Amino acid sequence: MTDKFWGPDFDELERTDPEIADVVLSELDRQRAGLQLIASENLTSPAVLAALGSTLSNKYAEGYPGHRYYGGCAEVDRAENLAVERGKALFGAEHVNVQSHSGASANLAVYAAFAQPGDPILAMSLPHGGHLTHGARVNFSGKWFSPIPYHVDKKTELIDYDEVRDLALTHRPRIIVAGATAYPRLIDFAAFRKIADEVDAILWVDAAHFIGLVAGKAIPSPVPYADVVSATTHKVLRGPRGGMIICRGEHAKAIDKAVFPFSQGGPLMHSVAGKAVAFKEASTPAFQAYASAVTANAAALSKALEAEGMRAVSGGTDTHLALIDLRGLDPAVSGADAERRCDLARITLNKNAIPYDPAPPMVASGIRVGSAALTTQGFDEADMGRVASLIARAVSADPSTATGERELAAVVDDVTQLVATKPAYPRMAGEGPQ
Repeated sequence: MTDKFWGPDFDELERTDPEIADVVLSELDRQRAGLQLIASENLTSPAVLAALGSTLSNKYAEGYPGHRYYGGCAEVDRAENLAVERGKALFGAEHVNVQSHSGASANLAVYAAFAQPGDPILAMSLPHGGHLTHGARVNFSGKWFSPIPYHVDKKTELIDYDEVRDLALTHRPRIIVAGATAYPRLIDFAAFRKIADEVDAILWVDAAHFIGLVAGKAIPSPVPYADVVSATTHKVLRGPRGGMIICRGEHAKAIDKAVFPFSQGGPLMHSVAGKAVAFKEASTPAFQAYASAVTANAAALSKALEAEGMRAVSGGTDTHLALIDLRGLDPAVSGADAERRCDLARITLNKNAIPYDPAPPMVASGIRVGSAALTTQGFDEADMGRVASLIARAVSADPSTATGERELAAVVDDVTQLVATKPAYPRMAGEGPQ
């Protein structure tokens, strides 16, 4: 056995299903052996993992605490109540729903609570940094509603709030969505609130990417401005994969009904418990220090990548992610090529469209990098220059040539040495549970 991971229970998995046990251990090895820079990923704590792997997974609990459709829910009611109360305290919220299985299912519930099919929805354009569930034609949101995209300014690459207002006045949307998946700057929630009030629209902030920074008080909170805030719990927040919804008290009943029974059945109670653990962890001074370090590391990485000849979209970042334009490299490298080369070098990041990108989405002219996971491992601003250098070397190495192949092998060696100094899950190797 190479790793206990969760202690003696893992022995049983190895005995009964060695193939899946091997997958689990191999994925742990992959996370430990490389630089994890996907902006939507993080490394949960052992405590969160323990909740996810618990007997709470066995319980079916349709409904809400005190009003379930099944018996035997006293203990899972305690878990959900803890998650809700901790979430309300953490975000200063009037109401929190923790049952959404994912960010996308949370977003579906928001639509169900506030809109009817065919209603106009104003949200950020997908190619400019928005999300599939903000009106993309291939998604339910684009098929069931009438999406109106707003954009970033071509020169500044910042949200064009004048355009947002003009579109709102013209189309009178039912919902205005503030939030994105590849926008590195702060969002002016007060400006969005003013526009929403002007056209009597619901202001919905999709905070999936940055809710952890809000919890850690590293960036301003959307909660005082928004009618409803949806989020995931697994990005900077560092909890289990899942979703949550924060809303004003007046909308609590509509949101709860939109989650259950409208769009979901029973909640995943092991995930709900993991969310409760994550909220408790995020309420600590240590997490505030972590969130501050995440933004500092992202800014340092963005600046270091620019020094390597890769332009940061909008000139930098205020959050946990940076969007990098590769077109200035010589020879030019597409986002798809950069992602593949970095993967060969054990650097995990993703290709990403940049605003007004001339390349198709599956090729893209940019990459997106995030600092959350490396910060969890203990990387600091001083490390970001070395990380940027490794990315630049990998991106420029053409694996179809002997020279490029040798360079990628050399980058692997250097990545291995770097992550060995600050490994993921350092105490788990062969030591059983923490």
